[in-house]
Amino acid sequence: MDGKDVPPLESLVTTQPEEYQTQDSSMTISSSTKTTMHVTALDGIVNVNALFTTAVFIGLSMTSPSGDGAGNRDSCSASVEVVRRLIIFEVISFACFLFSSFIAMSLKLAINLSSSLPDSNPQHGEVESWLVKYGLFGAAVGSILGCLFLSLSIAEFVEVKLGLLYCSWESIATVVAVAVSVGSSLVIYIFTAVYASFVM
Repeated sequence: MDGKDVPPLESLVTTQPEEYQTQDSSMTISSSTKTTMHVTALDGIVNVNALFTTAVFIGLSMTSPSGDGAGNRDSCSASVEVVRRLIIFEVISFACFLFSSFIAMSLKLAINLSSSLPDSNPQHGEVESWLVKYGLFGAAVGSILGCLFLSLSIAEFVEVKLGLLYCSWESIATVVAVAVSVGSSLVIYIFTAVYASFVM
């Protein structure tokens, strides 16, 4: 045996580790992609909640304590009780948006902190999967509840400014438009939030 047909030792040593290295790199890319998607989703939740919170403040500033409408008859003018419900719904929606924003920012902070760990750390860029799932779902639930109470406050605001629903077709048309648009968008948002939280 002259040893000419024996393959080099380096090829025997490096063939198998290259396969494992390829699998590890693909897993790292997949994990980083999911992390980027989660951070992007959390940024979107925070931005939308900030927009809705601004709308709540505008609604509170435009609410008249007397409940006087725009030239409505006394029988069609909103009572003080309607104004009270309007303020209650706006405050509850504000609290829901704050709840959602705090959860989203806390989860984003946890992801950023884990990603800032050294590469030698085994937990680099990793956050518990249950924390990400339920954190995203909790933030989405807060936004959904905030939108529902904000829609209720808009309906009360319409009654305050345009008159009660049984007296004004403008009030009915406005409330129906809000209910259809917000309701359909919330249905899409709910399915998307469930898919992003528990399927992806």
